[in-house]
Amino acid sequence: MSASSATANDAARHVPVMLAEVLKALEPKADERFIDGTFGAGGYTRAILAAAPGVQVLAVDRDRNAITDGMALVSQMQGRLTLVEDRFSHLDKLAPMLGEGGVDGVVLDIGVSSMQLDEAERGFSFRRDGPLDMRMSREGAHAGPSAADLVAELPEEALARIFQVLGEERRAHALARAIVTDRQKEPFLTTMQLADLCGRVIRSRPGDIHPATRAFQALRIAVNGELDELGQALLAAERALKPGGRLVVVTFHSLEDRIVKTFFADRTRSQAGGSRHLPAAAVPPPTFVQTHRGALAASEAEAELNPRARSAKLRFAIRSEAPARDTGTSFLGLPEVNLQSGRGR
Repeated sequence: MSASSATANDAARHVPVMLAEVLKALEPKADERFIDGTFGAGGYTRAILAAAPGVQVLAVDRDRNAITDGMALVSQMQGRLTLVEDRFSHLDKLAPMLGEGGVDGVVLDIGVSSMQLDEAERGFSFRRDGPLDMRMSREGAHAGPSAADLVAELPEEALARIFQVLGEERRAHALARAIVTDRQKEPFLTTMQLADLCGRVIRSRPGDIHPATRAFQALRIAVNGELDELGQALLAAERALKPGGRLVVVTFHSLEDRIVKTFFADRTRSQAGGSRHLPAAAVPPPTFVQTHRGALAASEAEAELNPRARSAKLRFAIRSEAPARDTGTSFLGLPEVNLQSGRGR
């Protein structure tokens, strides 16, 4: 790749994905209040603040680096932007920082940010050598086991399930077996160690994705509890939004999109299915209304300019007047994996 191509790609990674579609779905109006649950480099937040006069944004990120980098924007906005280090699953508890009565919109951009991929020391990228970490938050109460910890301690079957369920990796068992064998000789401490092993175990042809793609995705999701966080965040948004408020979610792989699709299907349904033998059961009033069924994809032009946009899907819905439902996340069918430590064979 030429230097100019590399520069263009790096610049594209910092452009918020499907920004025009996100703004159209959110419809920011003067003096409305929004929550950006995944601040990252602040792309959505900047655009929302610029969309209408008097708009306020509460932006959340569990990555302390993102919070630190965003403080200059907080100063520029002179009270219209509040930046909080926290998980987006807590957004309903944070919403009162914007005032009482609920918020007018919530946007969630799920997954790892371009900044995290670009920083080798974070351990998210299989293309940049660094510590095998992958934690979105590495300080305080939000810190937990790193990817290196999971690779070092989990039994073979637990590792295989992570790769198979969270990464949809066909060679999950072979990869887990190779890790357990190789870690007896030398611990996996860097991203390149694991990426090289993936290259040996997972066969690829020209044009295929990198052999480590699905394994790294799976470990990152497991380390950060991303799918459970997403499920909790959708429920939190339901509680935080006022009637007429808009929930917009951008996902980047099928596991995330399936959860969002299931949530909206459940929350927009007004009647349960039935048959001539069993009449349809009553269900609570729908808490959301969808004006557009199905997912939106990035345009061909955007996908060409920004590779990250190629797998992006956007779903959105409008909050109804029905009260939020007091349910857990079991209806979302979240995948279960065992992260209990224990030296594998």
